[in-house]
Amino acid sequence: MPLLNLFSSAKQPDEPTLSQTLKSFSKLLATELGKPERYVMVGLAPRMDMSFAGSREPACYAELKNVGRLSPDKVEALSALLCDAIAKALALPRDRIYIEFTNADGALWGFDGGTFG
Repeated sequence: MPLLNLFSSAKQPDEPTLSQTLKSFSKLLATELGKPERYVMVGLAPRMDMSFAGSREPACYAELKNVGRLSPDKVEALSALLCDAIAKALALPRDRIYIEFTNADGALWGFDGGTFG
């Protein structure tokens, strides 16, 4: 259900660090969203060219999609948690991170031949 996609121009972590980073994001989302971790997906796209604020300094665009409704207070809290975690994981400043939050309708989210509707 929860899906966190990370797109960044920052240097990718080495394999052991990457594996641990993905696991920690998965656990964080399961805990914060109250969802079973077996449904959480986290992806880190290969390093890509980006420009942010007119600069090519490392940056990150993240998408968090969630089946159900996230309240404005929850989004605010998640933004702080995720910015901290992303900044630490990718070694970039918090002010070089955008996060898009999307509430998804369960009937439009497929899994294992069905939906969450």
